[in-house]
Amino acid sequence: MHQPTALIISDDPEFSRAVVGRWQSERSVPAFTLMRGDLCLGIEADRFDIAVVGALDPGVLPAALAMLEAAAKPVFLVCDKSYAAQEVRETQPRVTILREYEGWLDALILICVEALKVRQAVTRAERAEQANRTLESQAALGRYMLEMRHALNNALTSVLGNAELLLLETALPAHGAVAQIETIRNMAMRMHEVLQRFTSLEKELNVVERASAPRSHVAGAGF
Repeated sequence: MHQPTALIISDDPEFSRAVVGRWQSERSVPAFTLMRGDLCLGIEADRFDIAVVGALDPGVLPAALAMLEAAAKPVFLVCDKSYAAQEVRETQPRVTILREYEGWLDALILICVEALKVRQAVTRAERAEQANRTLESQAALGRYMLEMRHALNNALTSVLGNAELLLLETALPAHGAVAQIETIRNMAMRMHEVLQRFTSLEKELNVVERASAPRSHVAGAGF
């Protein structure tokens, strides 16, 4: 299973150590990527699943938040100044802001853990939806092949029958032509076997479908 990655961006090593240390006391711990503000601007979106920003140079903060918002991942900003928080709310409305009040670290880890759970659930749902689309496409192809097998089988029967008649002729062309006719017959036989397998598979699927169908129960005396 994919281990999520938490990106922690800070110019203060103590901030990063505090977040990582507190997070490691949880039952589920992500992988961590620690970066300074001046080094995070080129990071790719698929390198992290969630981002925590704190104690960052004000000159770098807007660009860092704009980059993170473009990645469409959960972003949490720990802010110690009210005016800075208000500015971020106006320019980066998708960023979640947490003020450095007492107990902020516990609150940060709590909401980060829940955000990761939500993101993992969304990822699983997207993968399931993609798998379902693939299965639907394959099912449509399978239905088409089952519908067309009769027409194809009739054509193969004609090819096979004519190849057999040619091989029974007493006056045949050159030996090379005989070999070619035998090849046509053999390939037609192989394709016929494949079509027979389709018929067998359809019967097997019907049996499985009937076995898995819910049984109706009739309630009442004598039933």
